[in-house]
Amino acid sequence: MEARLFRVLMVVAAITSLGASYRTTNFVVTAPTPNLAEKIGQTAENFRRDLALEWLGNELPRWETPCPISAHVARHLGAGGATSFVFQNGQVGGWRMSIQGSEIRILDSVLPHEVTHTIFATHFRQPLPRWADEGACTTVEHPSEKERHQRMLIEFLQTNRGIAFSRLFAMKEYPSDVLPLYAQGFSLSRFLIQQGGRRKYVEFIGLGLQSGDWVGAVEQQYAYQNLAILQNQWLDWVRKGSPTLQLQPADDSVGQVLAASDKRERPEPNLIYRLRQRSSKQAGQGQPPAAAVPSATNQTESAQAGWYASGQGSVATSRSQAPANEPGTANRHQAVRQQPAQLPVQRVLE
Repeated sequence: MEARLFRVLMVVAAITSLGASYRTTNFVVTAPTPNLAEKIGQTAENFRRDLALEWLGNELPRWETPCPISAHVARHLGAGGATSFVFQNGQVGGWRMSIQGSEIRILDSVLPHEVTHTIFATHFRQPLPRWADEGACTTVEHPSEKERHQRMLIEFLQTNRGIAFSRLFAMKEYPSDVLPLYAQGFSLSRFLIQQGGRRKYVEFIGLGLQSGDWVGAVEQQYAYQNLAILQNQWLDWVRKGSPTLQLQPADDSVGQVLAASDKRERPEPNLIYRLRQRSSKQAGQGQPPAAAVPSATNQTESAQAGWYASGQGSVATSRSQAPANEPGTANRHQAVRQQPAQLPVQRVLE
């Protein structure tokens, strides 16, 4: 009798460890409890509808097969996630999503980030540049998470970990030092979105993917003549604290105004930030040091080659080609919401 009871208890424990499942129109959620599974599923559907309206202006059609979401919820887990999907013959499917973190961070940051990946994959049906994809997805997270990326951005720019725009726009895969990509991609995406909104940003990405000419897409959509001007103006905006931009009338775009007034020397290729030294008068009066500003040197470069990182050799031209899939082939693509480096390692799908 005791042996039988023990076996029953072991089966119950095994079933409980698998968690609860909840099905919506487009998602199948597995979570520790039925309540969490339902809450995550309904929230995912809401984000899928609302964010598609924000980015695209219309809701997405129902997926042929739902996206399974594996949720690992605990207070001690760092917030993170990974979403993978397959591009084949101009279609996308094979969804898989894994998310982890505290309940509140999953619901207000990880989930909207990962759902935005699926919206972009459904709309574009091909991989996006890493900075543009991760950057845009980070803009829909909770303000506390966006502030964290902003703080990391300043640290990276001050410690020689900034990514020159010619390298950033040419990246098709995650770099080994991935956190600067997230912070810088978020900041640049926010900078561009403020100059025309989310739908214009989507149009910009679509134009770049279609033509493979990202310099031309930047100029056509935002009126920056090249990546050097865009980089300078973005750095200046960051130096000022990344303030909300005042949009100009349609015939006097922000990019044109900024490009026309851009008379500064170009920043160093590695985007180092340095602190201005206080004058003796400031020091005597106990005034705080000036804000961090980008250092600038007189760099020479060819118009075709763009910047190159010190010690890295030449990189792809600033008119980099967009990632592409061979016709008739499948390509499993994965997008990851990176968690802070000091927190537990996130679950990443193989």
